[in-house]
Amino acid sequence: MKSKSAVILFDGVCNLCNGFVQFVISHDPAGRFKFAALQSETGRQLLQKFQPGVYNLDTVILIENNKLYHRSTAALRILRHLSGAWPLLYLAIILPVFFRDWGYNFVARNRYRWLGQRESCLMPTPGLKARFL
Repeated sequence: MKSKSAVILFDGVCNLCNGFVQFVISHDPAGRFKFAALQSETGRQLLQKFQPGVYNLDTVILIENNKLYHRSTAALRILRHLSGAWPLLYLAIILPVFFRDWGYNFVARNRYRWLGQRESCLMPTPGLKARFL
């Protein structure tokens, strides 16, 4: 992985997570982020490399500069690199992590109920295939 690139691991059957991936793609003109579903072989291998013994589908994971971030910290670090005004939200990083993750966990627990889930993981279009691992 290039030092200027980062990998986002996401729940591939979650509609909210897939929407977030589409949002990141549309606000990442430099193509900094690569993606892998947590359910994919690549996703499982990366997770085991950086967090052995843990398999968790209820969080977005960012692997950046050979370090793993999850929950609100991952989301804020992702927003920091997007185009537009989204990097301003990174200021929320100063809030205590337990407070940020409380809100994140509330959404994560209810995401399937609110927005549903897919039968299978997102299949990227041919134009986006290079961004998926």
